Amino acid sequence: MNKNKIIIVLSWTAVLSLLVLIFYFSSQPAVKSDGLSKKVTKVIVDTVDKVLDLDNGKSGIDLVEKFNHIVRKYAHFTLYLLLGLLVVNGFRRSGVKGIRAFVISLLFCVLYAISDEFHQVFVSGRGAQVTDVFIDSAGSFAGIGIYLGVRNIVNRG
Repeated sequence: MNKNKIIIVLSWTAVLSLLVLIFYFSSQPAVKSDGLSKKVTKVIVDTVDKVLDLDNGKSGIDLVEKFNHIVRKYAHFTLYLLLGLLVVNGFRRSGVKGIRAFVISLLFCVLYAISDEFHQVFVSGRGAQVTDVFIDSAGSFAGIGIYLGVRNIVNRG
């Protein structure tokens, strides 16, 4: 197998791996998913508290409850930003160029976001959220845009 084919296989393997990870997170019952995100939120709250030396009179638990929803939505955006980067890279490595690479990559990511939300309808305590599809799509759009923007800058120089 030549070098270019290896790069294409690795690119699509990275996409598939992230799709599986997203599916895994979406397959978690609401209680488990919420518990995991609260642990992440607690680490963030504790870190910010230490760095900024906050003494605002609120307990860490109150802040975790307050910011957990925001952290969950940022996780959506970030995972799909990464998915957008990987998908557009996969399509470009496979020979899809120009605006086609942008449109096909975005369509791929949006359709996966829709299917992911539909999948959650069948998971205990979870449901489909149209707002999550919009957040996921925005993340994908940003990731694809970053990839293409950096690529254009590199090619000019």
